[in-house]
Amino acid sequence: MLRSLRFEGAASRSRLAERTGLSKTTVSAIVTELLEVAAVEEEASSRAGRGRPAVPVRLRSQPHVSVGLEVNVDYVSAVVLDLAGRTRLSETRSRRSRDPDPLVALVDLARAVHAQVEAAGAAPVGVTVAVPGLIAADRREVVWTPNLGIEHGTRLHDRVAAVFDSRCPVEIANDANCAALAESRHGAAAGLDDAVYLTGTVGIGAGILERGVLRTGAHGFAGEVGHMPLGDPRAVCGCGRTGCWEASIGLHALLRATRMPELEDPLTTAAAVAVRARTDPAVAGALRGLGELVGLGLSALTAVLDPRVVVLGGYFVPLGDHVLAPARLALARRSAPAQRPVPDLRLGALGIRAAATGAAERGLMAVLSGEAALEAPSTPGGPPSGAGS
Repeated sequence: MLRSLRFEGAASRSRLAERTGLSKTTVSAIVTELLEVAAVEEEASSRAGRGRPAVPVRLRSQPHVSVGLEVNVDYVSAVVLDLAGRTRLSETRSRRSRDPDPLVALVDLARAVHAQVEAAGAAPVGVTVAVPGLIAADRREVVWTPNLGIEHGTRLHDRVAAVFDSRCPVEIANDANCAALAESRHGAAAGLDDAVYLTGTVGIGAGILERGVLRTGAHGFAGEVGHMPLGDPRAVCGCGRTGCWEASIGLHALLRATRMPELEDPLTTAAAVAVRARTDPAVAGALRGLGELVGLGLSALTAVLDPRVVVLGGYFVPLGDHVLAPARLALARRSAPAQRPVPDLRLGALGIRAAATGAAERGLMAVLSGEAALEAPSTPGGPPSGAGS
């Protein structure tokens, strides 16, 4: 019932019975339960005439919300979604201008979000932290983050759970997987079941969506494409090896190629590079070379995964056609045989908050799948004071 309301919109009880295949009696009983826990509300009917009007049921914007957090090399980000997937709060903070310790920056942001959610009388149903690296199978421990410096065994999960008083489930997830989920629900890959999302930060990772399901591999480590040996064999990667793809197309590779400084976050940095490329032929040429390397790696990746669309996120978005056009040409040139369809290459629509948005979506999944129950709120409230920021 919740999934129907979320993905197909508000509907009368009769229409919900048709959509779900449940009897009208069962639907009415479920709606009553959802009303009791403040998950849904009934719309005011404007129907005129005789007979009992069909009253639409819709998901409430409050009090049940999910919190998504992201910690990355240059920034931390947070997004709060309600059951309908609407953004109630969003915030991004540069780590370059604040605390350099990634865990301190993350916990500070988590505290600020928790305070706003609690002040509004909202109740988180889940909290997910997106991290650029490998995550343990229990989704409680970071295994490897070569660019972030969080050591194996650091109980990041426990630090965040303590902020939220351990009142809701907390898990850790890969940032690329979270961003892929977000773009498939809200952005450039909406409505598509087969897509690949490529992060564009200091590190490069991929989120793989196949038939509507995120593919994470036998050990949860699928998508670490940044360490494929497709880059300049002399370029040193954050993992300590040379020749990794991300060492040639990640944010730091962009800055080396263009000889421009790093600003407060990847998107701001890339926007400045794009402006310079309009008048500086050397910078424009460097971006063409970077785009060709993106297309080269994607030709290998898409030959294996065969997605309908590839979404370039992160810092690639402000660069636009400076990278997109040469990447498309390189991808098409290397897509053999000629009969094989070339995937559509698109820019992400969610910007720097894609991973945090997807993390918040992950927090809703247990509720929408029926694995987690909703509890009646102690006090109803309106949207957080930071909604829409």
